[in-house]
Amino acid sequence: MSKKVNLGSYNNSWYKPGNSIKRLLWYFTNELVLKNTLIPSSSARKFILKIFGAKIGKGVVIKPGVNIKYPWYLEIGDHCWLGEYVWIDNLAKVTIEDHVCISQGAMLLCGNHNYKKKTFDLITTHCLDFVLWLLP
Repeated sequence: MSKKVNLGSYNNSWYKPGNSIKRLLWYFTNELVLKNTLIPSSSARKFILKIFGAKIGKGVVIKPGVNIKYPWYLEIGDHCWLGEYVWIDNLAKVTIEDHVCISQGAMLLCGNHNYKKKTFDLITTHCLDFVLWLLP
């Protein structure tokens, strides 16, 4: 007999990604600035991310349409590019090393659910050292 998921028993109250006011402020800022394709400025995006706790290296380019879940869990090295519509769903810390290009439409997920448990528990993972190799 197979186990069925019971979403009524789901509980992720242990997961605290920041206080609710901070998360609410970030939600609207993310929608208005980062995800907004009418604002072409990479500098504005980096400035806003730093205000919310992201660590951003020098020479970083962040294209329009980028979606970041929690900037306080984001660290980007020097001379990195985030292409249009990149989505970093960082439920835990994400570290992107120097000279990395994450191409348009890419999605980085740092969370999942334990489908083997009836309670469908949340699982978060520290995503470290995203490195993309360019082949000659």
